Amino acid sequence: MAADQQFLDALATLWRIPRPGPDNLLSAPAFVALSELCDRRYGRGKATFALSSALRSLGLPCELPLDQSGRALDLLTAAAALDAAYTRVMTVRRHICPLDLADDLPPMTFGGARVAQFTAEELEKLFDAPRLARNFPSLLFESKRLAQFHWLVVEEEIEVDPRPEARATPFMFVDMRRDFGEIEPHLGRFPPAVEGALFFLLLARWEEWSTMQEVDWRGFRVPWIYTLDEDLFVRPARPPNPDSLTLEPWIVEDHWGEEIELERPSTLPLDDSAKTELQLFTDAAWTELQAARSTPLFETPVVHFLVRAFLADGIDEVMAHMTAIEAALGLESDHKRQLRPKPDPHPKLSATERVAARIGAAITDAKAVQDYKDLFELRSAFVHGRSGLQKISTPQRVLARNLARRVARALVALAVHPARSRADVLANLLNQGIAYL
Repeated sequence: MAADQQFLDALATLWRIPRPGPDNLLSAPAFVALSELCDRRYGRGKATFALSSALRSLGLPCELPLDQSGRALDLLTAAAALDAAYTRVMTVRRHICPLDLADDLPPMTFGGARVAQFTAEELEKLFDAPRLARNFPSLLFESKRLAQFHWLVVEEEIEVDPRPEARATPFMFVDMRRDFGEIEPHLGRFPPAVEGALFFLLLARWEEWSTMQEVDWRGFRVPWIYTLDEDLFVRPARPPNPDSLTLEPWIVEDHWGEEIELERPSTLPLDDSAKTELQLFTDAAWTELQAARSTPLFETPVVHFLVRAFLADGIDEVMAHMTAIEAALGLESDHKRQLRPKPDPHPKLSATERVAARIGAAITDAKAVQDYKDLFELRSAFVHGRSGLQKISTPQRVLARNLARRVARALVALAVHPARSRADVLANLLNQGIAYL
């Protein structure tokens, strides 16, 4: 719906309000008039807070400092953008994730995600720096400092709520009868689209490439995510602070031999083979993974626990890796004999031995069978509070990660075969794995 003269006139009245504007914009006559006009024009219901957020992002002149007046969009552009906000049915949500401590990684593109190091100008476009400046005129977006880091950027197109106010203030539309203390067991810390991209990257051999395993096997950390919604009714978050990432002093000499103290990102060095192998993480590999995830082999929370292990520290990291293995290759019947087929071809095997046998068959590695048993013993000592529990060594910690990754990769490979039930696939692995016990 194109902006008509009445719409332009109502917006122009707001644009002419002198600085510093009314004490309460939401009750100002010009704002109320535009809000009521939009309600009649678009029929989306009252949109007070949504309209306020949109006007701020468009650069409502009375809310900008005098020295930043040029940031305001011209009237026609603002009107077109506001019209588009009211009529849109889809939006692009962009999750911008710093890869803190990352070594020099090759650019990667897969699905709706990218891994790359961006220039300051590219970051300003990704973060929509002009919109940030209109919303936070007193805060600086330090694109040059942020451009020193590598980034994972994940974009997803989602359907929007037709009610603008529900997009601007979703908490006001929550069913108050719900149980606010309930726990969603497999709800991740990050949005599912980001967790999916991280899972893909975590299938790489980070723990083997790491040259400083005692410091961290990961190769990078993701301390936060900045999510930007193209929807004008969703107010952007404050611009990120580069000081929230890991920087270290860097002393260089200028042309006159004088020392200058700069800064650069700290890194977790990787083996040279990392660059070569990461180039295999392509869109084709991503497509293969998505196909695998749609099969019964991934109906258990394998992705959830592998990503949780990456995000966790200490014993929680090791426990999550062990749980990822259990989610991948364990069955309820391993613990409940009454659920096993009759007759049971392997009646004397314990639950631990059954998972261990499947590991051996899945990754064709006899040593991995004993490694899993040893790690499971360590896990059990912790869970059951046994006395004399020793510290978990770096090799043990890395081994848990290594086994979990290799099992997850094996699951992807197994999923390329004709569709079978998960129980059938794991039963076949158990039969093959007996030889490894």
